[in-house]
Amino acid sequence: MNSSSYLKGFAAYLKLERSLAENSISAYLRDVEKLFQYLDYTESSLSIQQIQLKNLREFLAWLNELGAEASTQARVISGIKSFFWYLAEEEIISTNPSELLETPKKTRKLPDTLSVHEINLLVAAIDASRPEGMRNKAIIETLYSCGLRVSELTELKISNLFEETEFIKIVGKGNKERIVPIGATALKLIKIYINEVRVHHTVKKGSEDFIFLNRFGAKLSRIAIFNLIKSLTVAAGINKVISPHTLRHSFATHLIEGGADLRAIQEMLGHASITTTEIYMHLDRDYLKTVITQFHPRA
Repeated sequence: MNSSSYLKGFAAYLKLERSLAENSISAYLRDVEKLFQYLDYTESSLSIQQIQLKNLREFLAWLNELGAEASTQARVISGIKSFFWYLAEEEIISTNPSELLETPKKTRKLPDTLSVHEINLLVAAIDASRPEGMRNKAIIETLYSCGLRVSELTELKISNLFEETEFIKIVGKGNKERIVPIGATALKLIKIYINEVRVHHTVKKGSEDFIFLNRFGAKLSRIAIFNLIKSLTVAAGINKVISPHTLRHSFATHLIEGGADLRAIQEMLGHASITTTEIYMHLDRDYLKTVITQFHPRA
């Protein structure tokens, strides 16, 4: 099949009618060329007008056999659909064979999960004799005990820590607030850090309410948390790719394995778009505390 004329017209359409950048146009053309490569590989003598849905599905199966990930297949199919839509618009083909072509579901690779023993190793690797030792222990325990995102940890404020009820208020994605129970171990370490270590810091203006500070008295950065966990992973001899999200994932996994209610975990992770008020409509604080107490290893 002489595909060059079709590709040339498709490129002009992408540039003039869809106003795509050159890099995007090149990506589309490469994806369509994969289809023509497949047809040449199978020694198919089909014309562009003879291509049917079954041919496209066979092409998708071929991509899958080559080991293309679902995300790659989805991108290629998007290009193929655009190409055949262009052909139909230009009346080069009478029917569009790609209309019913299903895009494969993208699979998300879950990060490594730490066992309770590995969590203990991570905490034990912290040098408690160093000035930042207590702070770092509180950081690891808080990430794990509350399932926080790293940005939620760095933004954690003293004014949002409710010691008497053992809850913290989190400001998550989209500035959505949620109330999360905090484990006894994490709460104890935070209190020790605030009352015995942090009080000796000269706090930088604007960072007075943030719980975790760096050695200059300013709010900790996300990068600092990543670097901390990376160094602790090496020190603990844990042969896994670990990030702050690993502790969040471990939090959820250990609760699920323990039999905790999925809806409660969803609320605590902040996956639902809820405000502080709405959380009381779904789950009361006593129930959330019960879930942590019964199912979390650090309770």
